[in-house]
Amino acid sequence: MTLSITPVSVDRVEELQAISIATFTDTFAKDNTAEDLAQYLAEAYSIERLEQELNNPDSEFYFVTVDEQIVGYLKLNLGSAQHEEVGAEAMEIERIYIAPSHKRLGLGSLLITFAMVRARQAQLTSVWLGVWEHNDAARRFYERMGFKTVGSHVFMLGSDEQTDLLMQHML
Repeated sequence: MTLSITPVSVDRVEELQAISIATFTDTFAKDNTAEDLAQYLAEAYSIERLEQELNNPDSEFYFVTVDEQIVGYLKLNLGSAQHEEVGAEAMEIERIYIAPSHKRLGLGSLLITFAMVRARQAQLTSVWLGVWEHNDAARRFYERMGFKTVGSHVFMLGSDEQTDLLMQHML
């Protein structure tokens, strides 16, 4: 098995869109209406929106591949790309998703560790993320990785106002 984490360039936007839609749908379809999910996917993962995000110098995308197959991805935000004003010395993990076929193989831990390394390389003091309050498995995973709940914010999934817990890991 050959595993790699590689930066995503804008010329791979369609691959990013495909893995984004597939993994988000797998994670949240059962807990949301089809209408809200469709609206969110159309807005968050349009080619135009993803190209804007890929071209933002304060955002970084990475594919995780197994035997050259894309099985997940990671999005990191610095500075003004962050969704909360946590500070200039923080990094946001905005998206971290693994395909269902490759969950529970340690790839999530690998991506979190990769994010921590990137934050340390940038001489930052913390990494933070938002996780849906009802996503118990993800919350437990982040707690095992050393994240602590420090607040919350609203996340709109279509027309549904949801609460994300903000979790932070001090470096």
